[in-house]
Amino acid sequence: MTESNSNKAAQDLTEFMEKKMQNLQTTFQATSDQLVSRMDEMGTRIDNLEKNVADLMTQAGMEKPQTSK
Repeated sequence: MTESNSNKAAQDLTEFMEKKMQNLQTTFQATSDQLVSRMDEMGTRIDNLEKNVADLMTQAGMEKPQTSK
């Protein structure tokens, strides 16, 4: 391999790796965003469930349960 071919191969490899790393970062960010969104949604569902249970207990004449908040 000549020096110019070697430099071109190194440059091509560098560009390839930069693109792969950028794609990996984009995929990781999308996955992270989706996970955070789903965790927020689950938190909202848990809060709603706690409220519904408290309402049902009140309707049944029982004391409200202790919440962690």
